[in-house]
Amino acid sequence: MGNLFEELQIIVHGIWQRRWVALGVAWGVCLAGWLAVALIPNVYQSRARVFVQMDTMLPSAGATPLDQQKVLDQVRQTMTSAEVLERVVQNTDLAVGAKSGADIGNKVGMLRQNLSVVSQQDNLFEITTKWSDKKLGATDNARIAAQVTAGLIKAFQEANMAGGLADTGQSLKFLDAQIAARAKELEAAEQRRVTFEQRHLGSIPGGGSIADRLMAMRNEMQQIDSQMISAQSGLAGVNGQLAGTPAEMVTLGGGAIGGGSNALAMAEAQLAAGRAQGWTDSHPDVIALKRQIDMLRKLATAGQGGTGGTRTANPAYQSLKSLQAERAATVSALQARKAQIQGDMNSVSQKQIQEPGLAAEQDRLNRDYDAIKQQYDKLLGDREDVRLAGDVQSEGGALRFRVIDPPSMSTTPASPNRPLLLFAVLVAGIGVGIGAAFALGQLRTTYATTSHLERATGLPVIGGISDVSTPGRRVDARKQIRWFYAASGGLGALCLLLLAAEYIQRGMSA
Repeated sequence: MGNLFEELQIIVHGIWQRRWVALGVAWGVCLAGWLAVALIPNVYQSRARVFVQMDTMLPSAGATPLDQQKVLDQVRQTMTSAEVLERVVQNTDLAVGAKSGADIGNKVGMLRQNLSVVSQQDNLFEITTKWSDKKLGATDNARIAAQVTAGLIKAFQEANMAGGLADTGQSLKFLDAQIAARAKELEAAEQRRVTFEQRHLGSIPGGGSIADRLMAMRNEMQQIDSQMISAQSGLAGVNGQLAGTPAEMVTLGGGAIGGGSNALAMAEAQLAAGRAQGWTDSHPDVIALKRQIDMLRKLATAGQGGTGGTRTANPAYQSLKSLQAERAATVSALQARKAQIQGDMNSVSQKQIQEPGLAAEQDRLNRDYDAIKQQYDKLLGDREDVRLAGDVQSEGGALRFRVIDPPSMSTTPASPNRPLLLFAVLVAGIGVGIGAAFALGQLRTTYATTSHLERATGLPVIGGISDVSTPGRRVDARKQIRWFYAASGGLGALCLLLLAAEYIQRGMSA
C-alpha cells in the first residue's frame, strides 16, 4: 500500500513538474475542439404524429388483422417513396432553385436521409423531419422542416387516393377480361352438355343426370306406393259400406212407417261405416246399431204385412256407388302411373347397361359446367366488390388519416447539443493535457526519489541532494504559479463565455 501511494505521488509530481506542457496541450485541444463544434451546422427538426386507419365503410369488405398489418407496413414504405418525396419537393420551398430533374432528384435524396417514419403503436406513426442548410437562417431552416412534414402528409394522402383509384381501374379491367373468358367457357360447356343430352338422353324422360333421374323416379315410386295404399284402404271401406247398404228402400202408406224405413237405411249405413273403420261386433256402438236395425226391420215387416208400399232408390246407396267409382278410378290411375315409372326406370337401367360410360361422361360434363359457373359467379361478385371499393376510395381513399399532433416548428436547433459538446471538449482537453504530461514523464528517464533510483539500478544509493530554494527562485516560482492559474482560469472562462454565447443565441432565435 505504501509503495502504491509512493508511486501515485511520483506520478502527480511528474505531471506537476510538466504542468505547462499539460496546460499548453489542453489549450490546443480545447481551441481545436471548440472550433470544430462551432463549424457543426445546426439541425432544425419538425415532428408530427398521425393516426392511420383502414377505411371500413363497406361492411361486407371487412379487412382481417393480417390485411390491416400489411397495409400499415406499406404506409411506412410509401411515405418515403420517390413519388411522394418528389411531390413534397414540388409543393415546398425546396422547389426554389431546382431547375432540372437532376436537381429534384438530389433534393429527394436529401429528404430521404433527413426523414424518418416510426410506428409508435399499431396505427400511430411519428414523422420526423430534420433540415440543415448553412445558407439559410434558423427561421428558414425551421420553416422548411415544418413544410416538409406537412407536405409529406398531404402528398401521401393524394398518392393514396390516386394510387387506389388506379389500382381499382386496373383490377376492373382484369376482372372484365376474366369474366368475358369465363363466359365463353361457360357457354361452350353448356353447349356440350345440351348436345350430349340430345344425343344420348333425349329418349329418357326427366331432366338432370342419370343418377338424379333414377333417384327422382324411386322417390316418386315410394310416394305412389303410399298413395296407393291409402286409396285402396279407402276403396275397401267404401265397398264395406256399400255391402251393408240396401239399394232400395220401402215406403209404406203411413208417414211414420215410411220414416222408419228411412231410419233403417240410415242405421244400416252407419253400421257399415263403423265396420269399415274396423269396429268389431263387441263394440258398444255396433251392438246398439244392431238392436236398432232389428227393431226397425220388425216395424218394416209389420208395415208391409198390414198395408202395401212402394220401393224407391236408396240415396245413401247411390252416394256410396259414386264414391266407390271415384276411389276405384284413383287406384287405377296410381297403378298406371306406377307402371309408367317402372317402365322409365327399366329404360334408364337398360341405357346404362348398353352404354356403361354414359353416366360417367354426363357427370364429367356437369362437373365442368358447375366449376366454370362457380368461377364465373365469383368473378361477378369480386367485380362488384372492387367497384364499390373504388367508389369508397373516390370519396376518401382506402386509408383514413387523422393528425394527432400537427407539424411543429421550432427555431431552436435540435442538434448538435453545443453546451454539452463545449463542456465535453474542455474535459477532453484537460484529460489530454494531463495524459501528455504523464507520457512525457515516462519517456524521460528521471528518478524522483533515491529509493526509486536504487530499485531501477540495483546499486546502493549513498544519498541525495535536495533542492535549494533561494529568495529569487521563490519569487519566480510564485510568478509562474500565478501565470499557470491565470492561464488555467482563462481556459475555463473561455468555455463559460462560449456557453453563454450559445444560450444567448438560442434565446435570440426563439
